[in-house]
Amino acid sequence: MITLTIDGKKIEVEEGTTILHAAKKLDIKIPTLCYHPVVEPYAACRVCMVESSHRGRTELVTACNTKVAEGMDIQTSSQRTLNARKLNVEMLLARAPAAEPVKDLARSLGITQSRFAVKDPEEKCILCGLCVRTCGEIVGVHAISFINRGTERQVSTPFGEPSEACIGCTACAYFCPTGAIVAEDIRGRKVIHDELLLGPTTAIRVPTRQAVPMVPFIDQEACIHFKTGECRICAKVCDREAVNYDMQDEFVELEVGSIILASGFKSFDARRIPAYGYGRYPNIITALEFEHLVNASGPTGGKIKLADGGEPKAVGIVHCVGSRDENYNEYCSRVCCMYSLKFAHLIKEKTKAAIYDFYIDMRCFGKGYEEFYHRLLEEGAKFIRGRVSEINDFAATKEEEGRLIIRVEDTLLGTVRRIPVDMAILATGLEPSLDHNQIAKTFNISCSQDSFFLERHPKLAPMSTFSDGIFLAGACQAPRDIPDTVAQAGGAAAEALALADKGIFALEPITAEIDKDLCAGCQMCVGLCPFTAITYSKEKGISEVNDALCKGCGTCAAACPSGAAQQKHFRDRQIFAEIEGIFLV
Repeated sequence: MITLTIDGKKIEVEEGTTILHAAKKLDIKIPTLCYHPVVEPYAACRVCMVESSHRGRTELVTACNTKVAEGMDIQTSSQRTLNARKLNVEMLLARAPAAEPVKDLARSLGITQSRFAVKDPEEKCILCGLCVRTCGEIVGVHAISFINRGTERQVSTPFGEPSEACIGCTACAYFCPTGAIVAEDIRGRKVIHDELLLGPTTAIRVPTRQAVPMVPFIDQEACIHFKTGECRICAKVCDREAVNYDMQDEFVELEVGSIILASGFKSFDARRIPAYGYGRYPNIITALEFEHLVNASGPTGGKIKLADGGEPKAVGIVHCVGSRDENYNEYCSRVCCMYSLKFAHLIKEKTKAAIYDFYIDMRCFGKGYEEFYHRLLEEGAKFIRGRVSEINDFAATKEEEGRLIIRVEDTLLGTVRRIPVDMAILATGLEPSLDHNQIAKTFNISCSQDSFFLERHPKLAPMSTFSDGIFLAGACQAPRDIPDTVAQAGGAAAEALALADKGIFALEPITAEIDKDLCAGCQMCVGLCPFTAITYSKEKGISEVNDALCKGCGTCAAACPSGAAQQKHFRDRQIFAEIEGIFLV
């Protein structure tokens, strides 16, 4: 340990500690502009000057890269230190007069104007080199560097042209202390709706701030390390050493007694309806994108903004996008009407925009839902009954110039209307999130016509499937809202626990059986069985039925060419006996 004195206060620190870190432990603030904890300091700004006395020698040193020594006496606010600091800040103020951190530091030191000549009043770069060193040492691409010398020195790409080496990571803008480097969208958008995240926007992040469990993940497509092999900052700063770049996906096989399928849903891809303009016009967004935009923990802090950063004056909400449409999905997604009403309420609450709701039928079926609909009517939202035919920016009048035009047939007025808006929200429907047909084959269950999983019985067994021990929960069975999903999930969990607690389950009384004397071993029944309950025994040369898997559907009995496959209690002789009994009566 090293003992030193800073502004009259003694402190012990580890060997190799810089003066800046030692002062920080004493809550003594030493100003600096070019220091960042993950970049090796080299004191480019010279603002962190302090007066050091050691072994009878007194000198001015930079605190960010000077390491402490035994018996060192540091003065952070001596007159000599302040004079040197003021001189450096004046030179920086002349170099970068538009840099707010430099102006703030100058004001704190009592400097109102630099004595040196100002070359460019709009300049912000102080030539600290953080961006250059970040691009080279951390990112590892060397896309930017210093060019020229003396007063002409500046940071630029080679020959001042866009660099092919740049990967667009924006690390240079992140590390720049004065805001001289800014990452901008090439299309000039201030808000990019389809790239908004509810959680942090860094490459290593949690999905949302309310994620359960709260475990971060690395987005490999955004992570610098997976692009260049460099960086690794997150691993360096993690005290738990929990970051592992070499971790791979694992497939784990588990033996379980019951399974709950909860594969969820995905939103309908609005690009499948080209007439609605999604993907072509930046202010046409989906419901999920608006949800990210309006969320208080989102990147805009819950403010409703257009792509240019402004506030909309009129917003159109289009219901049933991809639902109740014979060209896409004929079923109703159930949740669209209510979340569209919620959006209308939030827009009214946060802006002064006029709201237009375009609906086919308003389906407010839940508790308190109809009352909420009437509340929106009282708040002044305009509801137009009719399916929207097209959204474009083709202006027919001066009022429509620069705005989105929603064309819709108003079925209540019996006319086609053109509604100019600044933002259009597409209330997309729900679809199965995964390949349900493949999952159904894996788990020996069935799918309905709309590709959602089919329950055993819609009223008596809404959470069960035709395979024992496999239950359904949530939107994998049908489009559901949150209350219905929670209720069904609780029921599915109770069914699974009841089965586990019982320890046994009852077999179907009516199952198939194969007469080994008649079976020719053609294996036709093996391929036809929907429950994979029939296997072929090579040793015996016949097919065999697993009673635990068989559901007695009768497919094998109907297809067996030799009549070896029969259903228990429905054998031919039993059926003939029943027929004879009817005639005797």
